[in-house]
Amino acid sequence: METKDTYSIDAAGRTLGRVASEAAKALMGKMCADYTPNKSSGVKVTVINAKKLYIRERKRMQKIYTTYSGYPGGQKSESLASLNARKPGEALKRAVQRMLPRNTMLNGRLKNLTVTE
Repeated sequence: METKDTYSIDAAGRTLGRVASEAAKALMGKMCADYTPNKSSGVKVTVINAKKLYIRERKRMQKIYTTYSGYPGGQKSESLASLNARKPGEALKRAVQRMLPRNTMLNGRLKNLTVTE
């Protein structure tokens, strides 16, 4: 489906979860009057000031992202602080991805998400 709308979110001073839930809701098309669950809305979402997100120091250290490749010794863990140091907008992208429904439209919706520092 073609792009209908662009939606911009300013993340400065806001928490990670609140920005991510707003972005996920917009990507699903729930902000549009013609929302249909089984159709792609085509809304493009831009999140600006991702570096200025408010994240408590305790969460920076205790939040752990874990991946497992399926091979022995293939489990990797990384804290939120090191992930933000390595890729500043990646934590927000992962939060939005996990808030979206796991169906065939997930990858297309994530392509419409742009996170800028």
